[in-house]
Amino acid sequence: MAEIYYQILFVVSFLLSAVYVFIWNKHFDVDITAIFIIVPVSNLGYLMYYQVISDIKMLEMMVKLVYIAACFLTFFITMCILTICDIKIKNKIRNICYIISSLLYISVLTVGHSDIFYKSMTVVNHNGNYSVYKEYGYMHSVLYIVLVIYMFIGIAALLAGLKKSQVSNKIIILLFIPEVASIAGYFVNRYVADNVEIMPLISVLSQIMLLIIVYKMSMLSIGDTAVEAMINNGDTGLISVDKNRKYLNSNETARKLFPVLNRIKVDTPIAKIDTLGEMIQGWIKKLEIEKKDKNIVKFENDPTTDEDDEYYIASIKPLTNGKKTLGYQIYISDDTEGQKYLELVKNYNKQLEEEVIEKTRHIVDMHDKLILGMATMVESRDNSTGGHIRRTSSVVNLLVQQMKNLPEDFKKNLIKAAPMHDIGKITIDDAILRKPGRITDEEFEKMKAHTSEGARIIHEILKDTDDDDFKVIAENVAHYHHEKWDGSGYPSGLKGDSIPLEARIMAIADVYDALVSKRVYKESYSFEKVNEIILEGMGTQFDPELMEMYKKARNGIEEYYKGIERS
Repeated sequence: MAEIYYQILFVVSFLLSAVYVFIWNKHFDVDITAIFIIVPVSNLGYLMYYQVISDIKMLEMMVKLVYIAACFLTFFITMCILTICDIKIKNKIRNICYIISSLLYISVLTVGHSDIFYKSMTVVNHNGNYSVYKEYGYMHSVLYIVLVIYMFIGIAALLAGLKKSQVSNKIIILLFIPEVASIAGYFVNRYVADNVEIMPLISVLSQIMLLIIVYKMSMLSIGDTAVEAMINNGDTGLISVDKNRKYLNSNETARKLFPVLNRIKVDTPIAKIDTLGEMIQGWIKKLEIEKKDKNIVKFENDPTTDEDDEYYIASIKPLTNGKKTLGYQIYISDDTEGQKYLELVKNYNKQLEEEVIEKTRHIVDMHDKLILGMATMVESRDNSTGGHIRRTSSVVNLLVQQMKNLPEDFKKNLIKAAPMHDIGKITIDDAILRKPGRITDEEFEKMKAHTSEGARIIHEILKDTDDDDFKVIAENVAHYHHEKWDGSGYPSGLKGDSIPLEARIMAIADVYDALVSKRVYKESYSFEKVNEIILEGMGTQFDPELMEMYKKARNGIEEYYKGIERS
């Protein structure tokens, strides 16, 4: 019967350790792992102990195997208790305790060679039934003293843990069982039931309790592998709750953000955590309804106070074991500065607004002056068109202001692009561009190239700009401002609406200035004559849809030219 008893306990302890290996993850305490290693080894020793009992040498070997648990089990249980109860001890103290347990086990290894642990061990055969009689040495008494010390340390730590909010009372109660039972088992065996070993049973009981604790602690783990360093050391708070809406754990950052968590015991229903609990329940409900793995919300820490609001971003994710939801993890980060910035943008501090507008104006002015400067540089090579780019830009401005249906950005971009419409003339030979009279047909064909060359130059200049709308408008103005509504223009012979609107508007301004200004090959025309030519060209040279725009702008254009010098 005794052998069956030890066989069952060994198999059970082995299976429990196998379960632990199956559910193990890196967050499990190393002391718990050690317990699940030494218990099956020790129980195997007990099983072999009664199988080799007639052989004193083999029996001595099994004694050494059995006492692995006696020397180390209580040490690892005590260290586990200190960790779970969040009682930090120095590595030096832990190492000393481990050395003491190791020295005790070294004394066990002297069995059969010295009397410091066992003075003697005798096997007696009673009609086929073997009994072992042992006389203990002084190191065996030292072992009991050390075990009692461990027991008192463990119990003191458990009692201290009961007072800590971040330690689960359920886990503490479960830890009491293996801590007390492991000590009691040694005394029961020595003074009450020397023929039946209680320790293998107590060791298995300890494994069962620890498996329950491990399952509970797996939900208390505070982070996924990828974000663990950030969660533990960074600015992100973490709160964990189980599927029954009970508080599990939180990291230090979360407890700084919400001091109420320092007073809440593990396993407390979150409904009792006042405002924070209500918010968490709302997030969980929203997560379950919307079936999202992540949900971002914003909230005020204390909307009831008159102090500056503190804002946070909360991200909630389900805590699963791969198959079912065990609970929820809420990641919280301080977003006060972000919200203050948004509030600043919303209310728009006047001083900041003026500074931004002023700086933006300077940048735009610099950009516009650069464009105007480039166009002026090109124009300086042309003897016949002095001031042309400045005047055509002004006329374009007067024209587009009459088109109320045009987007404001389009108008601004067209006005800014107008000075660049003849930039392609930089590629034209001086002999043609600076000729003091009319150019020949052959020279005119070469002059036409300024349109496509202008588009190419603008494309190269503006290809890295972020303002795509302006880039397109500037290229179109340079490329197509000599196209005509009836298709007789150049360089592409575009017709009607295929000519970009910006080029159609530019064409009116360009021709108007050419007619009203003096050239080396002609005198300036009167306003009446120019007006007549422009109106006659509507439908042939110009877009007839732009006639109304021109008529509305006519008076303003004429007033403009009356106030400037025309050449």
